[in-house]
Amino acid sequence: MKAPLPPVRLVPLNWVRTTTGSGAFSAMDHSIPPAPDNNASPLDSTGGLPAGQFPEPVFQPLPPAPPEQFQTQRSEDGRVALTNDGLELQGELFGWRELEAVDVRPVRWLLGVLLGAFVLCAFLLGYLQFWLSTVPAALGIGLGIALLAWGARGTNRWRLHRPGQEPRHFAFSGPARSWEQLAQEANYRIRKRHDEAAATAAYWLALADWQAQTRHPDYLHP
Repeated sequence: MKAPLPPVRLVPLNWVRTTTGSGAFSAMDHSIPPAPDNNASPLDSTGGLPAGQFPEPVFQPLPPAPPEQFQTQRSEDGRVALTNDGLELQGELFGWRELEAVDVRPVRWLLGVLLGAFVLCAFLLGYLQFWLSTVPAALGIGLGIALLAWGARGTNRWRLHRPGQEPRHFAFSGPARSWEQLAQEANYRIRKRHDEAAATAAYWLALADWQAQTRHPDYLHP
C-alpha cells in the first residue's frame, strides 16, 4: 500500500521581466511581503483622524438676553393691573409664568333681559287695560326698562388659564374694547416670559454640555 502524498500548496505565479534583456521571465518570490504604501496617511491618536486634521472646535454658548422690563398698565376702574411681575386682579397677583393664557368674553345677563322684558310688558299691558293708573304704570315700565338695559349690557368675563389647574373666572363691567386690549397685552407678556424661561433653560443645558466637552482630552480650544 502506497503512503499518502503530503499536501501541496499552490502559489500563483506573477511574471516579471528579468534584467538580462533576453526576454526570459522568472517567477516572483512571494516570501517577501509587499512594501508599505508611503502615500497612505497615518492615523494619529485623536479619535482615528488622519495626521494634520483636528476635531472641530466647540464654542462656548452665549447667555440669553436680559428679561424685558414691562411698564405697569391699569384698567379704568383700577381693579386690573399689568405689572412687570404678573397680573393683578382685584388684589390677587398671578405671576406671568403661572399663567398659560388670558381671554375676555362679553356676556349678557339672560335673567336680567327676561325679567326686564316681562316687567315691561306686564306694566304696559296693565296700563293699556286701565288696570293701573299712570304713576304705578310709569314706575313699573321704568323698572322693566332698567332691568332690560342692565341685562343687555352684561359684563366682561375674564378667564385665566393655568397649566394643570382649573381656570379662574372674574367679571368686570365696562366697555369690552378696553378689556380686550388689556387681555392682548397680558397674553403678550405671558408668551414673552415663557420664551425667556425657555431660552434660559436652553442656555444652561448648552453650557453644561460645553463644560463636559471641555474636560475631554481631545478638546480643541477655538
